[in-house]
Amino acid sequence: MTADDHVFYPWSVQGGPNPVAITGASGSWFWDENGKRYLDFSSQLVNVNIGHQHPDLIEAIVAQARELTTISPTVGNRARSELARLIVERAPGDLNRVLFTTGGAEAVEHAVRLARSFTGRTKMLAAYRSYHGGTGVAIGLTGEPRRWGAEPTNVDVVRFFGPYPYRSPWDTTTQEEETAAALKHLRQVIELEGPADIAGLILETVVGTNGVLVPPPGYLAGVRALCDEFGIVYIADEVMVGFGRVGEWFAVDAFGVAPDLITFAKGVNSGYVPLGGVVIAERIAQRYDDTLYPGGLTYAGHPLACAAGVASIAIFEREGILDHVRSVGADVLGKGLRELAARHPSVGEVRGLGFFWALELVRDPRTREPLIPFAAAGAAAEPMAVITAAAKERGLWPFNAGNRFQIAPPLTTSAEEIRTGLDIVDAVLEVADDYVRTR
Repeated sequence: MTADDHVFYPWSVQGGPNPVAITGASGSWFWDENGKRYLDFSSQLVNVNIGHQHPDLIEAIVAQARELTTISPTVGNRARSELARLIVERAPGDLNRVLFTTGGAEAVEHAVRLARSFTGRTKMLAAYRSYHGGTGVAIGLTGEPRRWGAEPTNVDVVRFFGPYPYRSPWDTTTQEEETAAALKHLRQVIELEGPADIAGLILETVVGTNGVLVPPPGYLAGVRALCDEFGIVYIADEVMVGFGRVGEWFAVDAFGVAPDLITFAKGVNSGYVPLGGVVIAERIAQRYDDTLYPGGLTYAGHPLACAAGVASIAIFEREGILDHVRSVGADVLGKGLRELAARHPSVGEVRGLGFFWALELVRDPRTREPLIPFAAAGAAAEPMAVITAAAKERGLWPFNAGNRFQIAPPLTTSAEEIRTGLDIVDAVLEVADDYVRTR
């Protein structure tokens, strides 16, 4: 038995192959105990937005540790207050206060609690093809197969289909048709479930693990309008796409929408110290000026985590990271992926924004049959396992899920490093092409 045998790994078969032992990292790269280097095209779990081992972020944590390592969330703290100010200054609409947590799942838990407490209602609307976290309410809201092993979750949730133009539930042929069909469907769900019982609607602004599904034009605005019409709290889950992932402080800014609550985590300080939270519209926050809010966490707004968040925002501004993501994301990463798709029949569709992309892999580009079935396991999932292994063997670490080769590099990744990664993806897609039936 080795020391690693005492670790119980999340979302894993414990008797499976030993995980790679990582011993160091810098910028967009990390390496294992044998010195093998990997270009991080996953940002680990889509959280290391600022890159690995950024010296200014490390120094901010060290400086805060010298001043004050920890303090109760029930008292004031300079780092916490400063980060809250910086966040709300960058938030859309009247989102004006921040409830800090220690991660994204807890942020979702508290967003739902806020919606239910504020409205006095219980039901939540959540989409299929979604992931909202592994804690009780969050996994109950989740629409994808990771929820199955946790059921029954006892969460009062109603699910709906979000837009997915490539595999439209309504067999639409244009993005405009998909938007109209998806909004009609959502309205019907709301009406049939009873609007007076629905507290909130939670939606990933850009669906993450379940496909990097970018909402078609007008969809999020339509969701906002439906929530306004029926008095439903609109929660934008931006745990994965907030803080620059698509080239905006918050992804909703790319679609001109202001939700009532935004959940965040990951990119707020690149996971250097665990941190998450909920940005709250003032009209909701005011409810609790004279009424007790029923919730809290021991490590909410931890000084070390908040100091890292303050430093991260300063780095974003000083290094022009948002502009970098928008330009390199469109002109190098997105363009390069589309060029690869034109050469490889295994790529059914390319979609994404900024530094957040997916190649949907298929066995037949004409019928759009996915490379592996939905929720495939064991031998049925082997093609994607082979493709992922091929990427790692060539020194590229992707963010793969289902039948999708997903890409989410650190936001500081250079154009040259992106091109290096694309060359590896090109070689890996040759492996995927071997599974295409039309060849």
